[in-house]
Amino acid sequence: MQKEGFFVKNLMILEGFMATTADFRVGMIIKYNGELHRIDEYIHRTPGNLRAFVQAKLRNLKSGRVSETRYRSGEEVEEVRLEQKGFTYLYHDGASYQFMDKENYEQMPVSDVILGEGAKFLKEGESVQLMMVGMEIVACEIPFNVELKVVDTVPGVRGDTASGATKPAKVESGAMVNVPLFINEGDVIRVDTRTGNYLERVKS
Repeated sequence: MQKEGFFVKNLMILEGFMATTADFRVGMIIKYNGELHRIDEYIHRTPGNLRAFVQAKLRNLKSGRVSETRYRSGEEVEEVRLEQKGFTYLYHDGASYQFMDKENYEQMPVSDVILGEGAKFLKEGESVQLMMVGMEIVACEIPFNVELKVVDTVPGVRGDTASGATKPAKVESGAMVNVPLFINEGDVIRVDTRTGNYLERVKS
């Protein structure tokens, strides 16, 4: 499966733009069964002497439900291009994530369904790109990796940098990350928000 990040462009709102499976990219928004869906994964298949097709995983932007569907190679789909705006993450109020528009400083709530799994790695003050149709937020681009301070873990093992063993650690956003044994409380680590994996310790 091909996995990539959201495309980063300042797009005007344009519905009814016809594209084909050759235009597929992860993060692309299309209309499927009359509702907006995001392409999470896709793969081109050519099974022997049968006709080529594209198998795609689509995420419903309202419900968060993921479904798989097949398209004939070259089949047309309706792409929805979105306006993209910069926001700053403020806090979680127990029901939704609160963001501030960088241009007019208005606050806007965003559900965890729209933000996805990467939301648990957001810390206050983090910049994100929210994709909108009119005033409705339908998708979010969270940075692919973030730097977070470790706030709780068992003491590190000095010199243990190559064993491959890991331990759980709680970071400042509240998320849990498996880290190498040498990581201590107070260390800043870089985390992949797409997988939740530890990437490296950030040198001070």
